[in-house]
Amino acid sequence: MGTPVNLDGAFDRFDERWAPRVVARINDYDVRIAKVEGDHAWHSHADTDEFFMCLSGRFTIEMRDDTVVLEPGDIFTVPRGVEHFPHAAEGTRILMFEREGTATTGDHHGDISHLRTTHGIDLD
Repeated sequence: MGTPVNLDGAFDRFDERWAPRVVARINDYDVRIAKVEGDHAWHSHADTDEFFMCLSGRFTIEMRDDTVVLEPGDIFTVPRGVEHFPHAAEGTRILMFEREGTATTGDHHGDISHLRTTHGIDLD
């Protein structure tokens, strides 16, 4: 059995933007947290949905035919295969559920030179 994870304490342990940390695992899914700011990149995940919860700040998910804006406490799931482009205001923190091993840049469709592709970074 594991120990509880305090999310505020977990966020204090890293500074990198757009580099989610794995704080828990549920079956074959990672629970990831991330500090995000500015633009990510157009991408999709062909085989898995992507769940987002805005914990602080303002998190925008642009899709080809819609845009959603998440404020603290809001959730949204991007369906598998849907191309999306996340943007975030300064100081934004998010929580995500992603299938274990899912690349943060998915099947990228744009410039990712400003991002580090990971498959979830362990908190410790």
